Amino acid sequence: MKETVLYIKNLCCDGEAKLIRAEFDGLKGINNYDINLMTQSVRVSYNPTVLSEKEIQETIFRVGLEVRLKTEEKIKEKRGVWWKEPRILTLTVCGFIIAITLIMEHIFGFSSKKAVFLYGAATLIGGYYPAKMGLTALKTLTPNIRTLMVVGAIGAAALGLWEEAALLVLIYSLGDVLEAYATDRVRGAVRALMGLAPKEALVRRNNNEVVLTLEDIKAGDILIVRPGERIPLDGKVLSGSSSVDQAPITGESIPVSKGPGDEVFAGSINQRGSVEVMVTKVFEDTTLGRIIHYVEEAEVRKSSYQRFGDKFGRYYTPSMFALSLTVILIPSALFGNFSEWFYRGLVVLVVSCSCGIALSIPVSVVAAIANAARHGVLIKGGAFIEAASNIRAIAFDKTGSLTRGRPVVTDIISFGDMREDMLLRLAASMESRSEHILADAIIEKAKEKKISFEKVEEFEAIPGMGAKGIIGGMSYCIGSSALCETVGIRDRSAEDKIKRLEEEGKTLIVLTGSEGLLGAIAARDEIRSEAKETLKELKKMGIGGLAMLTGDNENVAQAMAEQAGIDEYMARLMPEDKVLAIEKFKQRHGMVAMVGDGVNDAPAMVVSDLGIAMGAAGTDVAIETGDIVLMSDDLSRIPYVMKLSRKTVNNVRQNIIISLTIIAFLVPIALIGWIGIVPGILINEVGGLIVIINGLRLLR
Repeated sequence: MKETVLYIKNLCCDGEAKLIRAEFDGLKGINNYDINLMTQSVRVSYNPTVLSEKEIQETIFRVGLEVRLKTEEKIKEKRGVWWKEPRILTLTVCGFIIAITLIMEHIFGFSSKKAVFLYGAATLIGGYYPAKMGLTALKTLTPNIRTLMVVGAIGAAALGLWEEAALLVLIYSLGDVLEAYATDRVRGAVRALMGLAPKEALVRRNNNEVVLTLEDIKAGDILIVRPGERIPLDGKVLSGSSSVDQAPITGESIPVSKGPGDEVFAGSINQRGSVEVMVTKVFEDTTLGRIIHYVEEAEVRKSSYQRFGDKFGRYYTPSMFALSLTVILIPSALFGNFSEWFYRGLVVLVVSCSCGIALSIPVSVVAAIANAARHGVLIKGGAFIEAASNIRAIAFDKTGSLTRGRPVVTDIISFGDMREDMLLRLAASMESRSEHILADAIIEKAKEKKISFEKVEEFEAIPGMGAKGIIGGMSYCIGSSALCETVGIRDRSAEDKIKRLEEEGKTLIVLTGSEGLLGAIAARDEIRSEAKETLKELKKMGIGGLAMLTGDNENVAQAMAEQAGIDEYMARLMPEDKVLAIEKFKQRHGMVAMVGDGVNDAPAMVVSDLGIAMGAAGTDVAIETGDIVLMSDDLSRIPYVMKLSRKTVNNVRQNIIISLTIIAFLVPIALIGWIGIVPGILINEVGGLIVIINGLRLLR
């Protein structure tokens, strides 16, 4: 099988999607396809030995839609003057003819025969583009709102109501253009993500500087990024230093200092110095590329509301056609007066259907997802927005989620004649040969105090304990407190101090020499500064169960839970234990979210109702694992996500209620005969615009 993505101009609502489905379902060689209204695209999986991409494109052309290739869509569109758009041009001409005719007829006594001719011309001109789609839908037995317009206009003309036919076409076409404009605002938010990365970059190849498009740049190429320019691709800084605004990717408000060895992300802005960056990923694999991919595909992962909208549209439109025919045929057969019942049936037909309910739900969902992406949060679909709105408890992994994941030295305690600075010098010298995470904390502390390192000879790791080596002819051991007994040195005088530090949840590194225990260095992974405030806000929002899951011992877990202000903790958990903990948590609270770094927490995140990955910028596993991905290490984004999800679900409910209320109002009064075609379609189109504009509020 082969896969292609085609972008389709004027793919605005489910009516066009139905036409494509009708054609694709009868096409041999197609394995699967997904139609995405928000990105105006269709992803097709097909057998290239049976079907070619050109034949797929021709199938879409046959239903009256224009196809553009993916690569063409990704290039920024050069938009012409708005009034040169064919649909807007025909609409403008139609409106102008109707206005002139109404003035001439009702003010200057223009003859009705001439008026009929002009109204007919306006109907044909204004209805040309919608009629093409409507007639195609009729041929494929997939009636849509354009079919209703065609039937309504023809029916009104057949009854001699040329003015109403022209106004019907004008109001429908105007509503169609306005709806397309409104939904394009949402698509614009998605396109803005694509615009974050420049289309080309300055590359050093073979000692020459050349400008290349992103498609021509490979991993390993050297980029030259000047001050004020956007970084084109993910990479590592080779030379130079600068501050980089990562807000478009991570949502961080403060620029981050970058120097040799530091990671940078495509779409972030180099603010000051010029830097050279070695490319590590091509665009599709960059953090920004993956964000764009998931935002584009988000409409595919539908919430129950989106599925309701799809199912409603599938049955509702045909049933309204059936109702209209019933109104026309049965009363006229029983009571006569065919013209009156025919008109009433037409009114039922044109007022009963609009794109409102089918389009307003995905507009709300994609607007919310685009908003979140701008704030450094990746939501992978409407299903996860809905899940987030129903969360009643959250479990946090400790390391890297509630804490920073980087231990810092908190205490330096020397024994005997050993000075603190000398203890730190010896410990840092030994740890400079180690790869343990606590070694980094000790080395960082020594650098902070500007302490130089000593040369270490005969360095040897002691598995599970620490290491030993020789400095200045003296033998030293460094490692866990259990190391004291392993090397045969027993010193009980420091027991109380060590015990107190361990009770505070700190991890001890001890240094021993030939004369005994020389000292201990305590380190602890600190709680994030925003953790307390975030947990308080979540409690205010009604999320009752907050728990911390950790593989650390009881003392560390208790100390960290107290420091964070979290209600409940579970210690000494392996990844499989975290899965059991989540299942028990779900039994007690209902829907549960799991917050983790997306690596060792992946099993628990999968079992939870909602997996939230922390600090995922540049981390492929985290981006793949989480249902909602926080690109920065900022816990305060979690309440933001919860609030956004609740607002989105409320917005969708409002749109469904408004749409159904309008239908419930218009159809009965149309059946009774209390409303005509023009006011009916006007109310219908205004209602459709209201729900779409309501959905657009979520962009802000």
